[in-house]
Amino acid sequence: MASIVSIVKTLENFFFRFRAQTLAVLLLFTVVMGYLAMQLHMSAGFDKQLPIGHEYTDTFFKYRTELFGANRVMVVVRSTKGDIWNKAALKKLHEVTEAVLFLPGVDRRSVHSLWTPNTRFYELTEDGFRAEDVIGGNVTADALDEEKISKIRDRVIKGGYMGDLVANDNTAAMVVADLLEEDSNTHQKLDYLALAEKLETEVRAKLETPEHEIEIIGFAKQIGDIAAGAKGVAVFFALAAFLTTLSVYWYCRSILLTLLPIICSMTSVVWQFGTLTLLGYGLDPLAILVPFLVFAIGVSHGVQQINAISKAVAQGQDSMGAARESFSSLFIPGTLALVTAFVGFITLTIIPIPMIRELGITASIGVGYKITTNLVMLPVVASYFRFSRAYALRLEEIQAKRGAIIERLGFIAEINHARLVLGVATVLFAVAVWQSHGRHIGALQAGAPELRADSRYNLDAQNVVSRFNLGMDVLTVVFETPNDSCNNFAILDYIDQFTQHMSQVPGVLTVTSLSSLAKFANAGLNEGNPKMTALPRDSKALQIAVTYLPDSGSVSNRACTMMAANVYLADHKATSIKPVIAAAKEFREKHNSQGVGIKVLLASGNVGVLAAINEEVEARELPMMLYVYAAILILVLLAYSDWRAMLACCLPLTLATFLGYWFMKALDIGLTVATLPVMVLATGIGVDYAFYIYNRLLIHLSRHESMKVALEGALREVGIATIFTAITLSVGVATWSFSDLKFQAEMGILLTFMFMVNMIMAITVLPAFAVKLDSLFPRRGPVKAPAIGH
Repeated sequence: MASIVSIVKTLENFFFRFRAQTLAVLLLFTVVMGYLAMQLHMSAGFDKQLPIGHEYTDTFFKYRTELFGANRVMVVVRSTKGDIWNKAALKKLHEVTEAVLFLPGVDRRSVHSLWTPNTRFYELTEDGFRAEDVIGGNVTADALDEEKISKIRDRVIKGGYMGDLVANDNTAAMVVADLLEEDSNTHQKLDYLALAEKLETEVRAKLETPEHEIEIIGFAKQIGDIAAGAKGVAVFFALAAFLTTLSVYWYCRSILLTLLPIICSMTSVVWQFGTLTLLGYGLDPLAILVPFLVFAIGVSHGVQQINAISKAVAQGQDSMGAARESFSSLFIPGTLALVTAFVGFITLTIIPIPMIRELGITASIGVGYKITTNLVMLPVVASYFRFSRAYALRLEEIQAKRGAIIERLGFIAEINHARLVLGVATVLFAVAVWQSHGRHIGALQAGAPELRADSRYNLDAQNVVSRFNLGMDVLTVVFETPNDSCNNFAILDYIDQFTQHMSQVPGVLTVTSLSSLAKFANAGLNEGNPKMTALPRDSKALQIAVTYLPDSGSVSNRACTMMAANVYLADHKATSIKPVIAAAKEFREKHNSQGVGIKVLLASGNVGVLAAINEEVEARELPMMLYVYAAILILVLLAYSDWRAMLACCLPLTLATFLGYWFMKALDIGLTVATLPVMVLATGIGVDYAFYIYNRLLIHLSRHESMKVALEGALREVGIATIFTAITLSVGVATWSFSDLKFQAEMGILLTFMFMVNMIMAITVLPAFAVKLDSLFPRRGPVKAPAIGH
């Protein structure tokens, strides 16, 4: 313990002896990082979402070039007046098809529209099967007439494209295209944000008319809309900073002390952005809130520093003495709290999803820099300030009034009151654990959960789902088979059983597989007899049926060593994905696929990707939180060498965490990539409060004060700052509820709740635990002053 005191004293003497040199180095570093920060840009990627090593993503990567659907864009031309069976509408569809074909990153093999040659219809005639393009190569958009349009419509119906490429109500037609991670023209990684902009400017803005509305959905458009909304985050960031500035001024009544924590907190954000540029990272649109989370942590520690400096000035010390006292008393508890937050964010990297790992690294860098900007730079700069005697007297009067209010919570030090507080906390904990059980992992809204329900993207998605049988949400299950298995009845019968099994699952719109297509072809080969809509047992007859399939490329490969079943869902809510995945696994477990030589693999498609993300988040969440709490326990033990401190600091945090889970469930906020760091941040903020309050409590107890007097003193010295910090941060993030981004609004509500709950736990439950533990396990000898303060 003495060595810790010695280290802190050495650092204090060094930084305050070489104040000018220290600040000069920090200023130079800030200039360099500022230059680099200006080069930071937003970046997004589909592959960044994919969990590394997960069964579903392994299947996706293995058959990425053979299976389509996981990363696609859909562009719909909808007639606002009447149906699409007219020259103007079909010509508009042709223009959109051409525009989509030449977008960067589009896999032209996968483009599917009424105007593409891969859209064919098959008809049984006296001479056998006849196959033709729905719109022949000799038909041009300008030469369309009533007769040709009638033939096109007839072929669409015969080809089974109603509800697929053409809306069930005939008011819209669709262009579908899959995207490549690498632009085939530039051989560079696909810039999704640039593609989203092209979809908006070169497709929608250029081709949309009052008569023909263009609807666009897909990951590229979704992430582009999120990025566009994220630009508005700067407004809310500025508003939160402004409100924080006003609050800090009300607290300390000094412009210099007000600007100091704000500037120091912003400085670490600049350093963070500069470092990201050095590491070659961009800022993912879904991680756009991380800088504010880091800023919030800095404000929390900055207010504690300002509080300590203000109290020292009020007691008559000059600026140098006040700054040195603030440094020495808060450096270690502040460092412990920041290290805990750092560990919390770095544990996000155990989730094998590149985007989450990048988010964890981004946040950890920012938190790490806080040790320098808020615990070193802030008090060193404050030492140059000059405070008048009148200011000190006015501040002393204000703090005395505030202290008298907060001291009333000292009643918790009485054992009966402590028991009452703990009783209420125990009941809350039990209810929170019970209510949080069964909380959802993943999105709970249809469409893009990050955007508002009335956003253009979600309205487009809603329109597509309501008019078409097929939407963006598809789960592809792969069947690996021996060579040339397309004429093997046992294998196709197994796949057909799977197809029928999945068709019965609630939320499934339709299921397409080689077996379902083969049954359709077999009926056609037998004069369209409905009774023949079955798989022929004879291998030659089955081979003939498969040969005439209108579209087998999406459900099998050429060698017939891979077959697939495409399960189309109404949406990708967590409540929809989970039962579908469970049904697929149930079938795989109950039906012996090895007996027929099949290996069933889950799962490609965008639903497979989302299911993999949800499963990884669910599997890693508990270990991650355990690592965070283990770090807290170790740091508390190292700081205080007392198991009582470990319980007093961690149990209130646990209660706050479960209250947060209950709050999320009550508001239908799923645990996602966006919400996960919020829970980690909430734990980090709670640790800040716990360390500062418990530290001051021990200092007073070491002076042989009674528990009641010690608690009143601790609350008087840091309790007001803790309450003030929580309210200030809460007011700032509460403004997010007005954001165009739904996930930002939800994070604002969740953060507001967690800031306040952690504060209440720190000033009530923590002292109550300390009182109860001291009564149950009296200390032997006097309480030793912690080596982390005066």
